[in-house]
Amino acid sequence: MATKVSLNKSSLNKEKASLKTFNRYLPALELKRQQLMAERKKAEIALTEARERIEQIEKDIAAQLPMLACEDINVDGLVTVTNVVLGEQNIVGTSVPVLEKIEVVVKPYSYLTKPHWVDFLVEKLKEMAELHVESQVRELRYQEISAATRTTSQRVNLFSKVLIPQTKKNIARIKIFLSDQDRAGVVNAKISKSKMDAAEALQAREREAGKVANAAQGRD
Repeated sequence: MATKVSLNKSSLNKEKASLKTFNRYLPALELKRQQLMAERKKAEIALTEARERIEQIEKDIAAQLPMLACEDINVDGLVTVTNVVLGEQNIVGTSVPVLEKIEVVVKPYSYLTKPHWVDFLVEKLKEMAELHVESQVRELRYQEISAATRTTSQRVNLFSKVLIPQTKKNIARIKIFLSDQDRAGVVNAKISKSKMDAAEALQAREREAGKVANAAQGRD
């Protein structure tokens, strides 16, 4: 649906100013969109890497410690994440979380009552616990950057596909209308002048005819 716009010079100047503003903002928005897309790709790769590392550790534990299947050996609660400290990072105007610190506590256990391989397991569990937290933070980063990318893309489309084309159409409509008005004014002026010229010519002929008539009466 076409936007209603006044067809006058004031409206024309307003539309031209709007178009200038839109054209100035669009390149900046497009650059921001490209930067966010690049950052989103980085965040996606980082998230994938964290998940792959977790999967690899699980495979390593399964391959090297098959004895975990033995229910007689209790390893529950050996490793616990006690504290996570998050910071903020500004990426192209978007605030995203950044992992600053992870605190992991290992439950004390007796080296005499636990098998020797528990030490290896504890190290792997610590690594996996940290990776799980890191993966969650990377997931949040990816979601925040993706949301910002969608919002910026919508704004780019609004400017490039709606506002700028519509403003150009408005400018063209106003120019055509004003041009038609100017032409109509010129035509009307010419018609008025022709009528005035014709009236003046008629008056001149009438005056000339009066002079001739007066001169004829004088001879009589």
